[in-house]
Amino acid sequence: MEEHRIFTTSFASVYPLYLQKAEKKGRTKAEVDAIICWLTGYNQQTLQQQIDKNNSFETFFAQAPQINPNVSKITSVICGCRVEEIENNLYN
Repeated sequence: MEEHRIFTTSFASVYPLYLQKAEKKGRTKAEVDAIICWLTGYNQQTLQQQIDKNNSFETFFAQAPQINPNVSKITSVICGCRVEEIENNLYN
């Protein structure tokens, strides 16, 4: 199976888009960061280090201190795909 290009995309290049989308919905950078830290176990300092290193999503998640054990409870649709039905270890 061919690896999706998101794996090689840098987290730092997408992070500003997360912020932009959140701010359009009346949310703050602090809220976005809190969610990312909740999901990955990074703290504010280590999250910024990952952004500064320009690591790929694959590396970003591989180096995450601890993926939240409640990640399986996240449900949503992204680009027509149900998140909870994606069968890739990076997402699960």
